[in-house]
Amino acid sequence: MGWTKEQLLARLQELQIDFSKYDHPVVLTVEAQAKYVGHMKGALSKNLFLKDKKQRFYIVSALTETKVDLKVLSQRLGLGKGGIRMAPEEALGEILQVPLGCVTPFALVNESARHVSLLLDQGFKNHECCFFHPLSNDSSIALNVRDLDKFLNSIGKTPAYVDLEANPAVGKDQPPDLAMLVPSDAKISAETPEKQGSSQGSEKNQISVNNQPTVVTVAKAVKPSTASTKEKSPGAVNFSISYADPDKFVEEILEKTRTIVLAEVPVAEHDS
Repeated sequence: MGWTKEQLLARLQELQIDFSKYDHPVVLTVEAQAKYVGHMKGALSKNLFLKDKKQRFYIVSALTETKVDLKVLSQRLGLGKGGIRMAPEEALGEILQVPLGCVTPFALVNESARHVSLLLDQGFKNHECCFFHPLSNDSSIALNVRDLDKFLNSIGKTPAYVDLEANPAVGKDQPPDLAMLVPSDAKISAETPEKQGSSQGSEKNQISVNNQPTVVTVAKAVKPSTASTKEKSPGAVNFSISYADPDKFVEEILEKTRTIVLAEVPVAEHDS
Protein backbone atom coordinates (compact mmCIF):
# COMPACT_ATOMS: atom_id res chain seq x y z
CA MET A 1 0.00 0.00 0.00
CA GLY A 2 1.49 3.31 -1.05
CA TRP A 3 1.46 6.61 0.77
CA THR A 4 -1.80 8.54 0.81
CA LYS A 5 -2.29 12.25 0.17
CA GLU A 6 -2.96 12.81 3.86
CA GLN A 7 0.24 11.02 4.88
CA LEU A 8 2.28 13.05 2.41
CA LEU A 9 0.85 16.38 3.56
CA ALA A 10 1.53 15.38 7.18
CA ARG A 11 5.13 14.58 6.22
CA LEU A 12 5.56 17.99 4.59
CA GLN A 13 4.31 19.63 7.78
CA GLU A 14 6.74 17.57 9.86
CA LEU A 15 9.55 18.83 7.65
CA GLN A 16 8.28 22.38 8.18
CA ILE A 17 7.76 22.84 4.46
CA ASP A 18 5.50 25.68 3.47
CA PHE A 19 2.91 24.84 0.83
CA SER A 20 -0.49 25.94 -0.35
CA LYS A 21 -3.14 23.32 -1.09
CA TYR A 22 -5.98 23.74 -3.60
CA ASP A 23 -8.77 21.18 -3.94
CA HIS A 24 -10.46 20.70 -7.31
CA PRO A 25 -12.22 17.98 -9.35
CA VAL A 26 -10.17 15.04 -10.60
CA VAL A 27 -8.03 16.06 -13.57
CA LEU A 28 -5.97 13.86 -15.89
CA THR A 29 -4.06 16.49 -17.86
CA VAL A 30 -2.14 19.69 -17.22
CA GLU A 31 -4.66 21.53 -19.38
CA ALA A 32 -7.49 20.40 -17.12
CA GLN A 33 -5.50 21.32 -14.02
CA ALA A 34 -4.85 24.80 -15.43
CA LYS A 35 -8.58 25.53 -15.36
CA TYR A 36 -8.47 25.49 -11.57
CA VAL A 37 -5.01 26.73 -10.58
CA GLY A 38 -3.55 28.12 -13.80
CA HIS A 39 -4.60 31.68 -12.91
CA MET A 40 -2.69 31.59 -9.64
CA LYS A 41 0.89 32.62 -9.08
CA GLY A 42 3.13 29.68 -9.83
CA ALA A 43 4.22 27.36 -12.63
CA LEU A 44 2.38 24.23 -13.67
CA SER A 45 4.32 21.03 -14.25
CA LYS A 46 4.01 18.03 -16.50
CA ASN A 47 5.41 14.76 -15.24
CA LEU A 48 6.44 11.86 -17.46
CA PHE A 49 6.94 8.32 -16.19
CA LEU A 50 9.45 6.56 -18.44
CA LYS A 51 11.31 3.25 -18.69
CA ASP A 52 14.28 1.96 -20.65
CA LYS A 53 14.98 -1.43 -22.22
CA LYS A 54 16.58 -2.74 -19.03
CA GLN A 55 13.45 -2.06 -16.98
CA ARG A 56 14.89 1.01 -15.26
CA PHE A 57 12.38 3.77 -14.52
CA TYR A 58 12.52 7.56 -14.65
CA ILE A 59 10.34 10.52 -13.74
CA VAL A 60 10.89 13.62 -15.84
CA SER A 61 9.28 16.62 -14.19
CA ALA A 62 9.16 19.70 -16.41
CA LEU A 63 7.43 23.01 -16.90
CA THR A 64 4.39 22.69 -19.16
CA GLU A 65 6.06 24.78 -21.88
CA THR A 66 9.30 22.79 -21.87
CA LYS A 67 9.69 20.56 -24.92
CA VAL A 68 10.97 17.10 -24.00
CA ASP A 69 12.26 15.07 -26.95
CA LEU A 70 12.50 11.45 -25.80
CA LYS A 71 14.94 10.50 -28.57
CA VAL A 72 17.32 13.27 -27.57
CA LEU A 73 16.87 12.51 -23.88
CA SER A 74 17.59 8.83 -24.52
CA GLN A 75 20.87 9.68 -26.25
CA ARG A 76 21.86 12.06 -23.47
CA LEU A 77 21.32 9.24 -20.98
CA GLY A 78 23.52 6.96 -23.09
CA LEU A 79 20.64 4.66 -24.05
CA GLY A 80 20.65 5.19 -27.82
CA LYS A 81 17.95 6.92 -29.86
CA GLY A 82 15.09 4.62 -28.89
CA GLY A 83 16.23 3.45 -25.48
CA ILE A 84 13.58 5.20 -23.43
CA ARG A 85 9.81 5.35 -23.74
CA MET A 86 6.63 5.88 -21.74
CA ALA A 87 6.21 3.33 -18.97
CA PRO A 88 3.13 1.06 -19.14
CA GLU A 89 0.13 2.07 -17.06
CA GLU A 90 0.41 -0.99 -14.82
CA ALA A 91 3.85 0.21 -13.69
CA LEU A 92 2.18 3.24 -12.10
CA GLY A 93 0.58 0.97 -9.54
CA GLU A 94 3.48 -1.44 -9.17
CA ILE A 95 6.34 1.06 -8.96
CA LEU A 96 4.97 4.51 -8.09
CA GLN A 97 1.78 3.22 -6.43
CA VAL A 98 -0.29 6.09 -7.79
CA PRO A 99 -3.21 6.12 -10.25
CA LEU A 100 -3.14 7.56 -13.75
CA GLY A 101 -2.64 11.32 -13.80
CA CYS A 102 -0.85 11.42 -10.43
CA VAL A 103 2.81 11.16 -11.40
CA THR A 104 4.90 13.70 -9.48
CA PRO A 105 8.27 13.78 -7.67
CA PHE A 106 6.31 13.12 -4.46
CA ALA A 107 5.61 9.53 -5.64
CA LEU A 108 9.26 8.73 -4.88
CA VAL A 109 8.32 8.65 -1.20
CA ASN A 110 7.09 5.07 -1.74
CA GLU A 111 9.64 2.33 -1.04
CA SER A 112 8.81 0.59 -4.31
CA ALA A 113 9.99 3.70 -6.17
CA ARG A 114 13.33 4.10 -4.39
CA HIS A 115 15.29 3.15 -7.54
CA VAL A 116 13.42 5.49 -9.90
CA SER A 117 15.62 8.26 -11.31
CA LEU A 118 14.32 11.84 -11.22
CA LEU A 119 15.15 14.56 -13.75
CA LEU A 120 13.91 18.04 -12.84
CA ASP A 121 13.55 20.92 -15.26
CA GLN A 122 16.05 23.63 -14.37
CA GLY A 123 13.33 26.10 -15.38
CA PHE A 124 11.62 25.44 -12.02
CA LYS A 125 14.32 27.59 -10.41
CA ASN A 126 13.05 30.64 -12.30
CA HIS A 127 9.65 30.56 -10.60
CA GLU A 128 8.62 31.54 -7.13
CA CYS A 129 6.62 28.34 -6.73
CA CYS A 130 5.46 25.31 -8.74
CA PHE A 131 2.31 23.19 -8.71
CA PHE A 132 2.28 19.42 -8.23
CA HIS A 133 -0.36 16.84 -7.36
CA PRO A 134 0.16 15.45 -3.85
CA LEU A 135 -0.22 11.76 -4.91
CA SER A 136 -3.84 12.47 -5.83
CA ASN A 137 -5.17 14.44 -8.79
CA ASP A 138 -8.13 15.92 -6.95
CA SER A 139 -5.92 18.64 -5.49
CA SER A 140 -2.73 20.57 -6.20
CA ILE A 141 -0.10 22.00 -3.91
CA ALA A 142 2.25 24.89 -4.58
CA LEU A 143 5.73 25.10 -3.07
CA ASN A 144 9.07 26.64 -3.96
CA VAL A 145 12.11 24.79 -5.29
CA ARG A 146 14.01 24.99 -1.99
CA ASP A 147 11.22 23.17 -0.17
CA LEU A 148 10.91 20.61 -2.96
CA ASP A 149 14.63 19.93 -2.56
CA LYS A 150 14.18 19.65 1.19
CA PHE A 151 11.55 16.96 0.70
CA LEU A 152 13.63 15.04 -1.84
CA ASN A 153 16.71 15.10 0.37
CA SER A 154 14.60 13.78 3.26
CA ILE A 155 13.84 10.61 1.26
CA GLY A 156 17.41 10.18 0.03
CA LYS A 157 16.95 11.69 -3.44
CA THR A 158 19.53 14.24 -4.51
CA PRO A 159 17.74 16.80 -6.73
CA ALA A 160 19.10 16.90 -10.30
CA TYR A 161 18.08 19.95 -12.34
CA VAL A 162 18.89 19.76 -16.04
CA ASP A 163 18.22 21.68 -19.24
CA LEU A 164 15.68 19.32 -20.79
CA GLU A 165 15.62 21.21 -24.09
CA ALA A 166 19.38 20.99 -24.67
CA ASN A 167 20.62 18.79 -27.48
CA PRO A 168 24.37 18.35 -26.97
CA ALA A 169 26.32 16.19 -29.40
CA VAL A 170 26.99 12.67 -28.21
CA GLY A 171 29.89 10.74 -29.70
CA LYS A 172 33.17 9.00 -29.12
CA ASP A 173 34.82 12.10 -27.72
CA GLN A 174 31.65 13.51 -26.18
CA PRO A 175 30.06 11.11 -23.68
CA PRO A 176 26.35 11.41 -22.76
CA ASP A 177 25.98 14.34 -20.37
CA LEU A 178 23.15 12.74 -18.35
CA ALA A 179 24.55 9.21 -18.09
CA MET A 180 25.17 9.67 -14.37
CA LEU A 181 21.40 9.92 -13.85
CA VAL A 182 20.75 6.37 -15.11
CA PRO A 183 19.89 4.15 -12.11
CA SER A 184 22.97 2.18 -11.06
CA ASP A 185 20.93 -0.76 -9.73
CA ALA A 186 19.92 -1.99 -13.19
CA LYS A 187 19.12 -5.61 -13.83
CA ILE A 188 21.99 -7.59 -15.33
CA SER A 189 21.60 -7.76 -19.07
CA ALA A 190 21.05 -11.18 -20.59
CA GLU A 191 23.81 -10.32 -23.07
CA THR A 192 26.51 -10.25 -20.39
CA PRO A 193 27.24 -14.02 -20.23
CA GLU A 194 27.54 -14.18 -24.02
CA LYS A 195 30.03 -11.35 -24.09
CA GLN A 196 32.04 -12.98 -21.34
CA GLY A 197 32.08 -16.26 -23.22
CA SER A 198 33.13 -14.70 -26.50
CA SER A 199 35.92 -12.76 -24.85
CA GLN A 200 37.59 -16.01 -23.81
CA GLY A 201 38.14 -16.94 -27.46
CA SER A 202 39.86 -20.24 -28.19
CA GLU A 203 42.29 -21.78 -25.72
CA LYS A 204 45.07 -24.24 -26.33
CA ASN A 205 45.79 -26.92 -23.74
CA GLN A 206 48.65 -29.40 -23.98
CA ILE A 207 48.03 -32.92 -22.74
CA SER A 208 49.81 -36.23 -23.22
CA VAL A 209 48.40 -39.09 -25.28
CA ASN A 210 50.47 -42.30 -25.22
CA ASN A 211 53.29 -40.29 -23.66
CA GLN A 212 53.46 -38.00 -26.67
CA PRO A 213 52.60 -34.31 -26.44
CA THR A 214 49.45 -33.41 -28.31
CA VAL A 215 48.10 -29.89 -28.79
CA VAL A 216 44.34 -29.83 -28.29
CA THR A 217 42.47 -26.75 -29.49
CA VAL A 218 39.35 -25.91 -27.53
CA ALA A 219 37.14 -23.74 -29.72
CA LYS A 220 33.57 -22.58 -29.26
CA ALA A 221 30.91 -24.35 -31.28
CA VAL A 222 33.39 -26.37 -33.37
CA LYS A 223 32.54 -30.01 -34.06
CA PRO A 224 35.20 -32.69 -34.63
CA SER A 225 35.79 -33.84 -38.19
CA THR A 226 35.50 -37.62 -38.55
CA ALA A 227 37.42 -37.65 -41.83
CA SER A 228 40.37 -35.69 -40.52
CA THR A 229 40.51 -37.84 -37.38
CA LYS A 230 40.90 -41.04 -39.40
CA GLU A 231 43.76 -39.59 -41.43
CA LYS A 232 45.84 -38.54 -38.42
CA SER A 233 48.14 -40.99 -36.66
CA PRO A 234 47.48 -41.95 -33.01
CA GLY A 235 50.56 -40.10 -31.85
CA ALA A 236 49.45 -36.73 -33.15
CA VAL A 237 45.69 -36.64 -32.83
CA ASN A 238 44.23 -33.13 -33.06
CA PHE A 239 40.75 -32.84 -31.59
CA SER A 240 38.60 -29.74 -31.85
CA ILE A 241 35.83 -30.31 -29.31
CA SER A 242 34.32 -27.93 -26.74
CA TYR A 243 33.63 -29.17 -23.22
CA ALA A 244 32.72 -27.21 -20.13
CA ASP A 245 34.20 -30.06 -17.97
CA PRO A 246 37.99 -30.45 -18.59
CA ASP A 247 38.07 -33.95 -17.00
CA LYS A 248 35.35 -35.17 -19.32
CA PHE A 249 37.19 -33.61 -22.24
CA VAL A 250 40.44 -35.50 -21.44
CA GLU A 251 38.54 -38.70 -20.82
CA GLU A 252 36.90 -38.41 -24.26
CA ILE A 253 40.26 -37.85 -25.94
CA LEU A 254 41.82 -40.89 -24.26
CA GLU A 255 38.83 -43.03 -25.17
CA LYS A 256 38.96 -41.97 -28.84
CA THR A 257 42.72 -42.53 -28.96
CA ARG A 258 42.39 -46.00 -27.44
CA THR A 259 39.75 -46.87 -30.02
CA ILE A 260 42.01 -45.75 -32.88
CA VAL A 261 45.01 -47.68 -31.55
CA LEU A 262 43.04 -50.89 -31.05
CA ALA A 263 41.51 -50.54 -34.50
CA GLU A 264 44.93 -50.43 -36.15
CA VAL A 265 46.64 -53.20 -34.16
CA PRO A 266 45.13 -56.13 -36.14
CA VAL A 267 46.15 -54.44 -39.39
CA ALA A 268 49.75 -54.11 -38.22
CA GLU A 269 49.92 -57.77 -37.15
CA HIS A 270 48.48 -58.99 -40.48
CA ASP A 271 51.02 -56.99 -42.47
CA SER A 272 53.90 -58.44 -40.47
